[in-house]
Formats: sequence, structure tokens, C-alpha cells
Amino acid sequence: MMVKSLLYDIWTVFWRDWVVLKHRMTKFILSRMVAPMLYLVAFGWGLGRSIQVDGGTYLDFLVPGIIALNSMNISFSSVTPVHAERIYHKSLDEYLIAPIVPAAYVIGKVLAAVLRGLISSSIIVVLAYAFGARFAITPLFLVVLILNCIVFSEVGFYAAMKISTYEEMGQVNTYILLPMSFLCGTFFSTHALPTVVRWFVEILPLTHTSYLLRGLGTGTPVAIESSLVLLIYALVCFFMCLQAFGKIRE
Repeated sequence: MMVKSLLYDIWTVFWRDWVVLKHRMTKFILSRMVAPMLYLVAFGWGLGRSIQVDGGTYLDFLVPGIIALNSMNISFSSVTPVHAERIYHKSLDEYLIAPIVPAAYVIGKVLAAVLRGLISSSIIVVLAYAFGARFAITPLFLVVLILNCIVFSEVGFYAAMKISTYEEMGQVNTYILLPMSFLCGTFFSTHALPTVVRWFVEILPLTHTSYLLRGLGTGTPVAIESSLVLLIYALVCFFMCLQAFGKIRE
């Protein structure tokens, strides 16, 4: 009975976000096409067909990195409106007084962000194939992509619970997401970095996502340890979100 109630609460939170997304779906899809198309035009057509990387074109190397980068940004930004609901709109209070367990709210919000991340990623896949990229979408590829969406939606949720102003939320993007966007194997291999920097970069979740998606997409062997790293990040961040949301309820 408790499990059924938990699932119902999760579905309720998720359904609210789905209704909002459904009414904005066209705008959401069109807006999510802009950045990937610019990346594909600039790096794919501009450089991708003239540079060879690991026996393939740079376009083939680039696309998995763009998918990893895009899923990070969309999953994170999809949850951060909770910050406005908590600080400015005060609509989070409705959930705080509702008879639901904290885990249901966290999971519902994370799942809604994961859905947005997957929709946005599917747009990139379609565009990439249209641009002539060659990579395979396997079940494990999808699992890694979902894990990446979960991790960064949880990061966004935790930030929304802890940060007090929009300026501080912008600093999360500047000091955390932006460096990962360029250094975590999205546009070039981490082996090109200085050793000390590479050691630090290679413990970050986006690095493992880029590595896994690139290997799985091209059919090259990948280390299972990277999948475990993403899973550990997801679990640790989930419990951090639960703790942060629990403090808000107190």
C-alpha cells in the first residue's frame, strides 16, 4: 500500500510538469534545435568532414559529446525553476503542506527533467543523422543517457533547494556547468589536457558520459567502471536532494 501511494505521488508531481511541457512542446522543440544545429554546422560541416579522429570523421566524434552536453544542460535547467517556486512564487509551499513524502516530490521532478532531456537528445540524434553522422543507438547507450539526465537534474534540484538568488544560480552555470561543457571530452579528448587537469576532469560525471556514449555509439569497447561512476553520482545526488528538500519542509 505504501509503495502504491508513493508511485501515485510521484506520478502526480510528474504529471503536473508533463501538462506544462505538453502545452509548450512546439516552442520547446524549436528552441532546443538552435544550439545543436549551430554546433553541427560550425564543427560538423565546417571541420567535421576534413578532420579524422580515431579512424572516423570529427562529426562522428563530436555528436556523442553534443548529446552528453545537451542532456546535461537541459536536465539541469528543467529543474531549476523550482528555485523560483521556492523563493519568489511560493508555489512550492503547496507541495510542502501536501501529504506526500519528500522522495515522491524529488523523483517526480527528476523524472520530468529526464523526459525533457531525452526529448531534446532525440532532436539532436535526428539532426545528426541528417548531417551525415554515423553512430548507433543501443539499449546501453540509452541507459547511460538517462543516468546522465538523472545526475544533472539532481544537481539542478539540489541547487534550487540551496541557492537564494538568481545571481547565485547563474554562478552554478558559470563555475560548474560551463567548464564541464568544454573540458569533459565533449569537443576533444581529455588526453589533450595537462596531466593534473586531466585527473580532475576525469572524475566528473560528464566526462564518463561523453566517454561511454562515444564508445557505445561507435561500437568500441568501454570500461564498465564509468557506468558505475555515473550510478554512484546519481545515488549520492539523490540522497543530497532528499536531505535538502527535507530541511525545506522543517
